Amino acid sequence: MSDIAERAGVSVKTVSGALHGGSARMSNQTRQRIKEIAEELGYVTNLAARGMRQGWMPLIGVVADELITSPFATEIIRGLDGAARASDMAVFAMTLSGRRDLASVLEEVRRFRPRAIAYAAMYHKTVALPEEFAGAVGVMINCREANDRVMSLVPDEFGAAHEITSYLIDSGRRNIVFINLPGLLAGELREAGFRQALTEGGIDGASAGVLPAVRRAVYSDRAPSLVLSHVAELMSGPNRPDAILCGNDRVAMEVYAALRRVGAEIPDDVAVASFDNQVDIASRLDPPLTTMALPHRAMGRLAADILLAADAMPKEVRKLPFQLVERSSV
Repeated sequence: MSDIAERAGVSVKTVSGALHGGSARMSNQTRQRIKEIAEELGYVTNLAARGMRQGWMPLIGVVADELITSPFATEIIRGLDGAARASDMAVFAMTLSGRRDLASVLEEVRRFRPRAIAYAAMYHKTVALPEEFAGAVGVMINCREANDRVMSLVPDEFGAAHEITSYLIDSGRRNIVFINLPGLLAGELREAGFRQALTEGGIDGASAGVLPAVRRAVYSDRAPSLVLSHVAELMSGPNRPDAILCGNDRVAMEVYAALRRVGAEIPDDVAVASFDNQVDIASRLDPPLTTMALPHRAMGRLAADILLAADAMPKEVRKLPFQLVERSSV
């Protein structure tokens, strides 16, 4: 910085202000001249020294609760990273898995002295943070803190199910079956939204068919599937559905295959709709799948805004809406 100051004929404080947003006053012409000289000389900010002065590094640390293993959930990191870069911050993530406990991962993240810490989950769930770390996490993404001690950003599962079910009803479907994800908070909330939309549409929501996608109590894409047997039984019975709502796009892919086996056409015989908008699946199915897109990228962007805000945010649960992606399966 001394070299830049000498070349530009200004003080080191002015150089610092131009490059790091300090309080020194200068004209736009001077600021631009300093930046050009810095680039010419190959100046790179010493982040370690800057961190020692400020007490934190220009980093946002993310505790990634299996997030990195989910191709569509990484949209959270993309949204967070894009917003952070706009504020000259970088994002790093450390994965939480069954082999590492939450307290040790949080402590490891804190060793890097980040400006802020976020906790992001692969799917909508409730997380109990250790008491000593509740104040260290600035925002929960795609999950909520068990004791509501941290601002939480979650997808509006109830609203999404209500919207897609209403969409099916508006398209003329009256006998709708939901093949849901058992044992997950998202599945529970979506079932409630599904039933309410049916009731509001003049259909008996309380008696509507809701079936588990897998044989296990908690959904996993590795669990034994029940989709084929469900669809075969539904389509061979006297009360064949005219629409099947699926817990996610993977389940919808199985439903497509099962319907083809029994000779049913989509959407002429049976409409199919889903949740997630995993584009590699939804856009490549034949016909392309109508689905509700999770607000992952929006959650990431909003999380960055919350973490870098000058004022503390209220410790509340904020629900973000899904987006209906209309394709040809309805």
